[in-house]
Amino acid sequence: MLLNDIVETSEQIKATRSRTAKTEAIASLLSGRAADELRIIVSWLSGELLQGRIGISKGRAPQFARGVEPADSPSLTVLDVSRALDSIKESSGPGSQGEQEGILRSLLERATASEQTFLVGLLAGELRQGALAGLMIDAIARASDVPLKVVRRAAMLSGDLTKVATTALANGEGGGESGLLEFRLELFVPVLPMLAQTADDPEAAPAKRSPLVFEEKMDGLRLQLHRDGNRVERYSRSLRRITRSLPEIVEYARALPVDQVILDGETMRFAPDGRPLGLGAAMERFGREVDAPEIEPGAYPEVTPVFFDCLMADGVPLLDEPLEARLEALDRITTPANRVRRLHTTTGNDASEFLQDVLDEGHEGVVAKDPRSLYKAGGRGAHWFKIKPAHTLDVVVLGAEWGNGRREGLLSNLHLGVRDEEEGTFVMLGKTFKGMTDEMLHWQTRRLLELETHRDDSTVFVKPELVVEVAFDELFTSRRYDSKLAFRFARVLRYREDKSSGEADTLETARAIKDGRLRARVGAARRTRGSRS
Repeated sequence: MLLNDIVETSEQIKATRSRTAKTEAIASLLSGRAADELRIIVSWLSGELLQGRIGISKGRAPQFARGVEPADSPSLTVLDVSRALDSIKESSGPGSQGEQEGILRSLLERATASEQTFLVGLLAGELRQGALAGLMIDAIARASDVPLKVVRRAAMLSGDLTKVATTALANGEGGGESGLLEFRLELFVPVLPMLAQTADDPEAAPAKRSPLVFEEKMDGLRLQLHRDGNRVERYSRSLRRITRSLPEIVEYARALPVDQVILDGETMRFAPDGRPLGLGAAMERFGREVDAPEIEPGAYPEVTPVFFDCLMADGVPLLDEPLEARLEALDRITTPANRVRRLHTTTGNDASEFLQDVLDEGHEGVVAKDPRSLYKAGGRGAHWFKIKPAHTLDVVVLGAEWGNGRREGLLSNLHLGVRDEEEGTFVMLGKTFKGMTDEMLHWQTRRLLELETHRDDSTVFVKPELVVEVAFDELFTSRRYDSKLAFRFARVLRYREDKSSGEADTLETARAIKDGRLRARVGAARRTRGSRS
């Protein structure tokens, strides 16, 4: 199969909003493929490399295509590309960087212009084509003619869509629906984590499901803990193993009063007074989602495991048990110090008081859960709702990147900054392309081109005049920008045409939010979303 086949499908996905059309395009590409090609298709259209990290950083990837003349016609096969990526990953030792660059440049010289764009986007983690896990699951079900619920459950249990695809589309015994039904919850095979939808406020959530369990929402790194006797493994949200770098969690797990267990929770750091330090502090302990050489206890700031679900207890799988039964097992296995605090209630008033109490303690919000819900991993079902205040800032647009797919020809990804009053300039806090209506995209493209100062291959830089209000979950320490801060999950609310850039928020205000000196507001992110004024 040619690389161009995947590239053309990727372009089809970008060009439509229809989930059905996206699913059909991917399913058509999957049908009739050999297992080695299937694995590549599923990985690449999900924005991942089969090889994982290959030694070329995302920031360096776009540099390699500069000055490389594209090929006139497609000739690269997907196996050609995959073998080249294997070679890049295997290269090590003195001179390996030059060898890696040579392999990649040689690959790009054989690629057409559209293939170069796809490969650079894949390596940089910026395909943005919408072929996420949920859509890929739909496409696998369509291509294999296996019931969607069977494919979803297999994906949850294996955590590996490439394995699901090759099994679903395999011919003969061990393939298709019967093959997927053989997937079971297994120790040391991490499952995709269950996620929560967003609810507006605690009083609205009970109207969706009553009664509800409200839990404090901790802002740490997702933790899936597996133990079988003396063996303990820890997995991240992306299902990568991080165990040797967390000796205190391994020690904690071995002390649990059960030999076989799978727990779901967060890895947290707390201040001496017990207040949570947030995601940024947790990431300072281990910023890479890869296994690391074993470290000595005390070599880094201590982290604490805090759990909210139990997927296996005493070797018995609990995925198909209601939440209330899983919580009973969790309470039996863990102590209050290592599980989230929760409230069982049917009234919005109680929930609102609980939310305020949780916020006062320094947590980011609450999660409302249906006590009858089963563990539905890998998606945002209608049984868990996260409720948390949103921070907002009025920031200045410093530039914008050209969009892809349906945003082709429009300035989409905004570079956003705040005023540094000490230096008399603007410093970046991050980028976002979220929260924009079609009307806003067209308006901001016209307006930003009027303010253009210069540009490069992907970005138009502008005079710092336009003020835009953004909502975001938090600010964390980052070396990426001069501000030494970065947004997490920023989205546009509206343009503030009533404000000049001199009235935009300051770096000091951003620092106050990051340090917890300014509190976010419930419902702030809902105000006039996507409008220009």
